[in-house]
Order: sequence, then C-alpha cells, then structure tokens
Amino acid sequence: MEKQIIKTDKAPAPIGPYNQAVKAGNTLYISGQVAIDPATNEVKKGDVTEETHLVMKNLQAILTEAGYSFGDVVKSTIFIMDMNDFGKINEVYGSYLDGNYPARETVQVAGLPKGVNVEIAMIAVK
Repeated sequence: MEKQIIKTDKAPAPIGPYNQAVKAGNTLYISGQVAIDPATNEVKKGDVTEETHLVMKNLQAILTEAGYSFGDVVKSTIFIMDMNDFGKINEVYGSYLDGNYPARETVQVAGLPKGVNVEIAMIAVK
C-alpha cells in the first residue's frame, strides 16, 4: 500500500518529527492539532472555545488538502487539560460536524504541547 504525505500551509507546520497527515489507501490519519495559527506558527492560547475553533479549522484545512471533509471522519481523539472544559469543547467540535458523528474518545491529560488546552486527532476514510 502506498503512503502519501499530506501537507498544507493552511494548517500549522509540524513542531516535531511527524507530518500533518498521512494517507494510506483510502484512509487519512491526521496528527493531533493544537491552537497554532498557520499564518504565524504562533500558539493562540487562552479561551478554550477559541482554541477549539482554531484546532477544528486546522483539521478542516488538512482534510480539504487531502480531498476529504468532516463527513469522512470515522474516529476522533480529543485530549484536554481540564475535564471541566468538556462542554465548551464538545459544543465547538459538534458545530463542525453535520450529525454524521464519528467514534470518539475524550481524555484529560497532564499536559499538552506548547501549554495549550486542547488537541484533536482524526482518522477519515473515503
């Protein structure tokens, strides 16, 4: 099976030895995205709602670059710093989906890259 690396300047550049996404066959594996502005590569920390919107926009840019959409997402993983933010994150996350929701888990973690409050990874299939 051929592996295709997906890159777009409409999402932040990787901050380590990984790619934004990898397509293998009909499956797209998107690396966890955090609230980094792709135009400046600067972290936009602050309100968890704003962070989550930026994360979802970064995910959308990667999906679009690969020819996918949120409707193709079959699995999401959400990492959050504070489970008390679950409701806010869930509301923003759900606003980007059309009701055809993927499988998902949400995990509270001890820390995230760059001190952000939320990170989301996705798997999409066509």
